[in-house]
Amino acid sequence: MTMEKRLNKFISESGFCSRREADKLIEQSRVTINGQIPELGTKVGPGDRVAVDGRTIKASASNKADRVYIAYNKPIGITCTTERDVYGNIIDAIGHKQRIFPIGRLDKPSEGLIFLTSDGDIVNKILRAENAHDKEYVVTVDKPVSERFLERMSRGVPILGTVTKPCRCEVVSRFVFKIILTQGLNRQIRRMCEHLDYEVVKLKRTRIMNVGIDGLKPGAWRNLTEQEMADINNAVAGSSKTAVGTAQPKADYAAPRRIKPQAEQRSGHPRRPSGQGEGRGVLDKPQGQRPASGRSKPSAPKVYVNPNAPKGSSPKGNSKPKPKSGGNTLKLKRK
Repeated sequence: MTMEKRLNKFISESGFCSRREADKLIEQSRVTINGQIPELGTKVGPGDRVAVDGRTIKASASNKADRVYIAYNKPIGITCTTERDVYGNIIDAIGHKQRIFPIGRLDKPSEGLIFLTSDGDIVNKILRAENAHDKEYVVTVDKPVSERFLERMSRGVPILGTVTKPCRCEVVSRFVFKIILTQGLNRQIRRMCEHLDYEVVKLKRTRIMNVGIDGLKPGAWRNLTEQEMADINNAVAGSSKTAVGTAQPKADYAAPRRIKPQAEQRSGHPRRPSGQGEGRGVLDKPQGQRPASGRSKPSAPKVYVNPNAPKGSSPKGNSKPKPKSGGNTLKLKRK
């Protein structure tokens, strides 16, 4: 570190926690600089000793080679919290050897793709620019999906004192539809459906930006590839300090269109949000060695499963079959 940095940024870049969590630690007087309790906005200079609860925080590596970026297929019943005293927390479920935390969240009864990382800086950038990036879900509801329902969902629904932004909705089957959001309000899809008198039976996130869930079984995780990280860094390069200046969803989302149950996947290239701020530039993802000549097919990323992960609550419909009746049934034969 050759120049001063804001304290919360210094802590988040070290991989200890996200910048938002660092602010909470500072407000709780759990952070010290050279043994003194600082205020929010204090800057850290070269040679300063930063500690959280007495534990020294080391400055991040300049090339960020020590960072972790993973994609996890969260099963139903796992809670997106870093609190280790919560049974079924996402950290124990993954069992990673490094300190990581989720980017955003998925509700406990929901399943699907979520990112986790040790890079608090990129967490901040993605969350600030989240309203400009696609997140794709497959949703099962309790009654047949109508054209009227999809049209109203795609137009925007009043929830939580606001109206949701226009989104894309597509029919998958009689009770299933696909929705692509560019914002992340609390329990947004469930609240939208409830407003239109539908109940969500199953909700699964299948894609975030350019990363899909294909090849990941529930409870499994893998490292993001260099190409995926390059695309993500390009997408958040223009992230501003607030979500006000982020890009808006594409127009012409109002008209739903029907698709087959197994439709061809979208390209997944995210849009770059507008505005500039501390997110300028591309995060340096450590580059591996490239072959000297010729092209080689990229090897499939390794997938990991934690065998000691706590088991989540089983989804509906998985109850044990009822035993067959005994042999005391009376049978009548026609003569």
